[in-house]
Amino acid sequence: MSEEKSREEVLEDVGSVGEDMPGVGEVAEGASEEAMEESTIEKQLDDALADAAEQKDQMMRIAAEFENYKKRMIREKSMAMKYSGEPIFRDILATVDNLERAIAQGQAEGVEPEQGLASLLEGVQLTLKSLMATLEKFEVTPISSVGEAFDPTNHEALTMEPSDTVPANHILNEFEKGYQYKDRLLRAAKVIVSAGDKE
Repeated sequence: MSEEKSREEVLEDVGSVGEDMPGVGEVAEGASEEAMEESTIEKQLDDALADAAEQKDQMMRIAAEFENYKKRMIREKSMAMKYSGEPIFRDILATVDNLERAIAQGQAEGVEPEQGLASLLEGVQLTLKSLMATLEKFEVTPISSVGEAFDPTNHEALTMEPSDTVPANHILNEFEKGYQYKDRLLRAAKVIVSAGDKE
């Protein structure tokens, strides 16, 4: 009995000592608050990591889409360059047809040679007219030369000849016509330049 009493007394003494000691309850409360703060920080960190992973995934998708767009644009540009002359050639084919018709007309059987030659000449003239119209459609225009002042940017002098009618440094004759494409020189005219009076 005395042993049981002494145990109870000891337990009571310990309980009273715990109550009398300052800060024991406060330590328990502080520990629980720290645990709660740690759990909220961990949750925030997990949310931030998940958000960063989502942003990275979106960025990778956008980068892949842009790369595909770039490749498609390069492919389309290459195809456009490859077939850029198609409309010009389609229009030139009409000129080829006209030339073939003119030759066939000139070689027709039962037609006198003089008449065949006249038909051939007429066909070639019509074909040239058609071809010039096609060139003008694509903004290719001839450079006027004869009688004009010599311009080294548009003319290439083959030789100089004296002339009583054409002043010096003006174009006397045109050996090969020059052409301009839009505002750019396509081919310089090959010309004979006047050297002025024979004297």
